[in-house]
Amino acid sequence: MSPGHRITIEQGTQHVRVVHDGTVLAESRRPLLLRETGLPVRYYLPPDDVRTELLTPSDSRTHCPYKGDASYWSRPGAADLVWAYLDPKPDVAAIKGHFCFYDTEVVTG
Repeated sequence: MSPGHRITIEQGTQHVRVVHDGTVLAESRRPLLLRETGLPVRYYLPPDDVRTELLTPSDSRTHCPYKGDASYWSRPGAADLVWAYLDPKPDVAAIKGHFCFYDTEVVTG
C-alpha cells in the first residue's frame, strides 16, 4: 500500500439493511466493516444475508490497487447497485464473496 493509505476490516454486530424501491435486498447482523483512508465505512455482507436471486450480474468490473477486481450486480433501474471482490488481494481476504451496497442503513432500536 502507499504510505498513509490504510485498510482495516473488523467483524461488526450492527444490524444493517438494504432496501431498494421498497424491496429488502439484504439484511444482516454480521457485517464486515471495511475502513479505508479517505472513504466512508463500507459494510460487506455475507452472501447468505443477501437476496441474490433479486440481483442480475453486470458486465461492469473495476480494479482497486488495494482490494483487487470487483464484480457488480444490478436491479431494474439501478445499474451496478452492489459489488463484491470474488478474489481479493491477500491483505483484504476477509471480504471475499461478501456483498457491498452503495446505500446501506444501520437499523437502530
